[in-house]
Amino acid sequence: MDKPLYRRVLVKISGEALCGEGGVFDFGVIRRVAGVLLRCSKLGVQVGVVVGAGNIWRGGRSDGMTDRSRADHMGMLATMLNCLALADCLEDAGADVRVQASIDMRAVAEPYARLRAIRHLEKGRIVIFGCGLGIPFISTDTAAVHRGMEIGADIILLAKNVDGVYDDDPNVNPQAKKYDFLSPHDFLRQNLAAMDATAASLSLDSRVPVLLFALRDPENIIRAVCGEAVGTIVRKEN
Repeated sequence: MDKPLYRRVLVKISGEALCGEGGVFDFGVIRRVAGVLLRCSKLGVQVGVVVGAGNIWRGGRSDGMTDRSRADHMGMLATMLNCLALADCLEDAGADVRVQASIDMRAVAEPYARLRAIRHLEKGRIVIFGCGLGIPFISTDTAAVHRGMEIGADIILLAKNVDGVYDDDPNVNPQAKKYDFLSPHDFLRQNLAAMDATAASLSLDSRVPVLLFALRDPENIIRAVCGEAVGTIVRKEN
């Protein structure tokens, strides 16, 4: 039986990973992700989730847009589409779910409140955080690290399209080296792109580790929660 290593986790789900091969939404992928998150919850792990929106709209996108702040707000709203899709699949699987949004949209989600979110987690509910931090120029990677720190997560799991951090683009350079461990300082010094630099900078102020791994196999979430060696861990050296 799986034995979790962590009591409370914050999982960042990449929007691109949710689209699979099925266009904007691949509900087969979303249901598999939901099933794994529910299994984590049933193991007694308190699960918070931040969802990106790269399958719909990327913050900072400039095609046809002149106002970066407005473009970023469009990205925040796009995250809510993914949040509601994931919430629906979780509830269909039998999970108790709450969606909280950093932008006021009470008809579809609770307003974000740290203590309320923690209370939901303590009651075994899966909490999905939408709209990033609710301010422009901030990525959902940064929102994940920030929310993870706020809720007292033991680890922040960044589930992406790549299986870790490399010293070069592995899609271009087959000789690219994958790291098992990096300090936030080394991540920033080498100007690596697997995680937003602001998120890495924020992790410098925290002892909460950040684990980057591939969502291609959703079972990696369970493996990560149980302490198996997947992906690349970014944390301050002792």
